[in-house]
Amino acid sequence: MNITFIHSSSDSNNFIEKALQLFPFLKIKSRTKQCSIFESDVNITTDIKTAIRNFSISYATDLIISPHEFNPTQIKILAIDMDSTLINIECIDEIAREVGLEKEVSKITELTMNGEIKDFSESLKLRVKLLKGVPLSALEHVYNNKLKFNPGAVNLLSSAKLRGWKTILVSGGFDFFTNQLKEKLNFNDAFANQLEIVNGSLTGGIVGTIIDGKQKAEIVGKCALKYGYTTKNALVIGDGANDLPMMSCAGLSIGYRAKTIVKEKADGFLDFAGLDIILSIF
Repeated sequence: MNITFIHSSSDSNNFIEKALQLFPFLKIKSRTKQCSIFESDVNITTDIKTAIRNFSISYATDLIISPHEFNPTQIKILAIDMDSTLINIECIDEIAREVGLEKEVSKITELTMNGEIKDFSESLKLRVKLLKGVPLSALEHVYNNKLKFNPGAVNLLSSAKLRGWKTILVSGGFDFFTNQLKEKLNFNDAFANQLEIVNGSLTGGIVGTIIDGKQKAEIVGKCALKYGYTTKNALVIGDGANDLPMMSCAGLSIGYRAKTIVKEKADGFLDFAGLDIILSIF
């Protein structure tokens, strides 16, 4: 089992010394300016994982604890969430901001992503209902003026393609955005919810089955099968509670600027490094 610490400062010597003191069962496997990779022959229990995670957080250091059975060469699929993971915003909150409803909508979003509101589908229906009458131009303004890629996102996607990985954009957001991002970044597949639009305005409804956490996991599974792999061949990246089901079935899961509930359950988290740091590790 490998434990990878990703350093956000140049002074990693003190960190490594302290890590070896606290966790004497760790042995240095390799070290670069960016990362220190340790290995352990002992079983890393849940309690030990929690202790390592808390230690890493206290030193502002990102962390990935690879599952015992994980082999980096098995990664053949990259599945990534959109809002606050691939991109810098929660699209629904920004749409609401365009029409002065950001407080009402963003509060529900925050509670949902933190896992405090358990039913994602009902949460989404409630937020979308508040957007009834919003013109399509508001969505266009968000895409053209607010939406930016998170650090390292473009490089991660282009490099994944060069490695021959299949790429999936799996979002509980809206296909107005994912369809455009699919074309821009050449995703193999993209999935999101479809807003009902009549006469150029949102009706407050959603067309078809809502993509929630369970649906995300099913999508990754079906795509993996289509590509000739299993979900254990997938690297899954997300930030919110509704990403946990697809993370739980992945070969490796990483939380990007993730909520606490995701940090506690994912194999790793990136609070400081860009998304493409993954390319330096695996």
